[in-house]
Amino acid sequence: MKIALLQIASPRTESPDARRNRVLDQLHAAPQADLYMLPELWPGGFFAFDAYADLAETDQGPTLTALKRVATELNAFIHGGSYVETAGTSLRNTAVLISPIGEVISRYSKIHGFGHQSEERERMAAGDTLDIAETPYGRASSTTCYDLRFPGLWSRLADGGADLIFVPAAWPAIRRDHWRLLTSARAVENQAFVIACNAAGEQAGVQLAGTSRVVSPWGELLAEAGSEEETLLVEIDPAEVNRIREEFPVLRDRLDNYETVRLTGTPRL
Repeated sequence: MKIALLQIASPRTESPDARRNRVLDQLHAAPQADLYMLPELWPGGFFAFDAYADLAETDQGPTLTALKRVATELNAFIHGGSYVETAGTSLRNTAVLISPIGEVISRYSKIHGFGHQSEERERMAAGDTLDIAETPYGRASSTTCYDLRFPGLWSRLADGGADLIFVPAAWPAIRRDHWRLLTSARAVENQAFVIACNAAGEQAGVQLAGTSRVVSPWGELLAEAGSEEETLLVEIDPAEVNRIREEFPVLRDRLDNYETVRLTGTPRL
């Protein structure tokens, strides 16, 4: 399976329409792949907090409409990163996986909104569903950026049999070491491919890390981008997931519920 990660920047000086057109051109110009992936909230930029309401779209909005069309033109899957979705009276940070026939086959609204020096948590409603889709390359699912820090969520995906876990992100450069550590740790502990596409450039004075990466179920780094805009092409063997899970059956040894384990000692006040 060939995957192309488009590590793009979302400067405020570029309009969302201009960025969409640029990204569509980049998708067509990218090396041939079975799946193409974009970063978190790339149409308007993660740090454009004051513009979230204006950037919000429905399924019939310009971002999904364009990506569905390009998926059919490229005859490939497209993980659309994420966009600001209108969800009733709320907004959500929603990631989608689109099939080669232009259908959304998986949808995930970010569960853990980021609150540290960020307005995402107060402006976006949290999702409450994890979605796993069957593809010719295995069972695919998504988390988004800050979700990397919450292994319980990832355990749920592993329990559901997820083989490929996509992570669109807008992760800052100041915490690049955490990005590398957590993407590798989540791959190892869940014995799944972690395919993480981060944003590049600067947004609202925040330098983003880039460093998009793909990590194997054994924790091997298969590819890593630099810090600037680029398209990262990597080839993976989806059969590696089942092989590693059979040879080293960590997931079978995990308890179903760790709340049954007695915790002793002095509680922290």
